[in-house]
Amino acid sequence: MNSLSQLDQVKTTPWSGGRSPWSVEYGKIMMWFFLLSDAFTFSSLLVYYGAQRFTKFTWPDPDLVFQSIPGVLDKGAPLVFVGIMTFILIMSSVTMVLAVEAGHRRYKKGVIIWMILTIIGGFMFLGCQALEWSHLHHEGFWWGSIPGPEALQEFFVGPVSNVAAQQFANLFFTITGFHGFHVFTGVLLNIIILCMTINGTFERRGHYLMIEKVGLYWHFVDLVWVFVFTFFYLV
Repeated sequence: MNSLSQLDQVKTTPWSGGRSPWSVEYGKIMMWFFLLSDAFTFSSLLVYYGAQRFTKFTWPDPDLVFQSIPGVLDKGAPLVFVGIMTFILIMSSVTMVLAVEAGHRRYKKGVIIWMILTIIGGFMFLGCQALEWSHLHHEGFWWGSIPGPEALQEFFVGPVSNVAAQQFANLFFTITGFHGFHVFTGVLLNIIILCMTINGTFERRGHYLMIEKVGLYWHFVDLVWVFVFTFFYLV
């Protein structure tokens, strides 16, 4: 009888399922677990890039590789275009914060406006990334291929290494592509949430908690880009 009473007492604890641990909603804490696992994946890719980068005697110079503004300038503007991309993505994170804040106030119109702006920012970033990929592909970089010897010399300061150039190309398209896939997924999620908001789904539920969950994912994508930007464009 005593043991049964103790078992019943255990079931009333925060871990019993009746109330989420740390008083955090179940879906939100599951999102945190997913983001943590995804962070390990990105960390592994970036650590591998760093290992390749710093074990080579020479490496393509970012100022020489990323010095174009596609459709405007072919050369002479190092890191300007990626700076624009980064600014767009950071501003989309700001609009997402404002959407979450409007959701806390249950201000439907505000949520719709800020979500639309976030979606536009996401599409703009993806468009910029597509232009950058297209330009680099035109220069001769791709998975499994690099520019010819004479053209490759333009991207190095000092000795040229075909192995380093190929590692750079493979890892650049893999890691930025993986991040771009996350951005595209986030845009789709934002569109779904926007449609649910317009249809009044969250008004009927009495809360806009789903906006905050998707916001966590979007902020994570933005944070990962800061590390990708640092590794590929600044180091």
